[in-house]
Amino acid sequence: MSYSLVPVPLGSLQINELIYTEDVLGTSSTKSATFSLIIPTYNESKNLEKLVEVLSQILNSYWEGNYELIIVDDDSPDRTWQVGLELMPHYPKLRVMRRQQEKGLSTAVIRGWQAAQGEILGVIDGDLQHPPETLINMLNEMQNGADLVVASRHVEGGGVSDWGFIRRVLSRGAQMLGLIILPNVIGRVSDPMSGYFMVRRSAIANCLMNPLGYKILIEVLGRGNVGKVAEVGYIFQERQEGESKVTWRQYVDYIMHLLRLRSRGRISRIRERLRVPIKRFLKFGIVGFSGVCVDMAILYLLSDASTLHWGLTRSKIISSEVAVINNFLWNDLWTFSDISSHQKGWRKRIKRFLKFNFICLFGMGLNLIILNLLYNYAHINQYLANLIAIAIVTIWNFWFNLKLSWRVTQTK
Repeated sequence: MSYSLVPVPLGSLQINELIYTEDVLGTSSTKSATFSLIIPTYNESKNLEKLVEVLSQILNSYWEGNYELIIVDDDSPDRTWQVGLELMPHYPKLRVMRRQQEKGLSTAVIRGWQAAQGEILGVIDGDLQHPPETLINMLNEMQNGADLVVASRHVEGGGVSDWGFIRRVLSRGAQMLGLIILPNVIGRVSDPMSGYFMVRRSAIANCLMNPLGYKILIEVLGRGNVGKVAEVGYIFQERQEGESKVTWRQYVDYIMHLLRLRSRGRISRIRERLRVPIKRFLKFGIVGFSGVCVDMAILYLLSDASTLHWGLTRSKIISSEVAVINNFLWNDLWTFSDISSHQKGWRKRIKRFLKFNFICLFGMGLNLIILNLLYNYAHINQYLANLIAIAIVTIWNFWFNLKLSWRVTQTK
């Protein structure tokens, strides 16, 4: 007997209501599953067999087979989806989806829910950091009428096994930021960053989802019609196999997701209208920050009374040009590397530098005007005035350099 992959749903990220068909006797057919648990994966082949085994044992004892496990794999290089297919003969409630066109944990969860047949929809990580036995307490809360049950690290019985100080600070800081930006959503749960929860299908059916990053729970709370919320404590475990996927980008996506929900779509519409490449702009901003450091250092060496004590205007022109050279090199090698790789050779690089310098020259003039206005007329400290001027000019430089300096105009 051959086992096939679950087709990947297409179109909008919207979960439909359950549709009951009639059998040959004219009576409503029974549902094939009460509970559908999604396991989003990427390079989790070493953890998958153990996880499926434990989940199957727990759910078979609780619901006697009235469930389904759906692995949604983002075309892992280690062929996690293939491991899932090989497990299917041993676990009849297991289904596998392989996504090759889309990426990302949040959309993987939603695509899995779209293919699911259960009235209760859940998600659990594929790395064994979420203890499967917590599912029992969560399902009990659902049976007691909850619309959403969150496994939380911040209620009684919850915690983390071995987190460092920095990671704890980042986690709590992210939660505090969420309470400031989106208090009515984030304030409903103690652990809005949790990726381990279950929700009643009726609470999110026909709600158009638009997630960003890994935090699908925020999307469910922000866009769903969630009534009663319950929380169950769990201990977040350390990864046993594979590599962690938590990066600085996840925190950036989290903030952008909060702002998107807060704006009720206004930010997405503005971004679409302007077509601003956020990831590239963030890189440009990081490079720009390095240029700020260079600019400030040179300005101090040239203009401060304790050093050369040159005039502010002359010092600013020199410090700005040194910063321009610094920024161009980093942008060419990192921010726009995917574009500059098609324009190899020193001749083309010099051409890009001249265009970059020309555009920045206008920005430099604007910077100089702002600096002198703030310093000479508003009597703001020269270094603070310089910082404000740089911030204002950053958007100018990014937009015109994106459109003019790094364009592939000559290819073999």
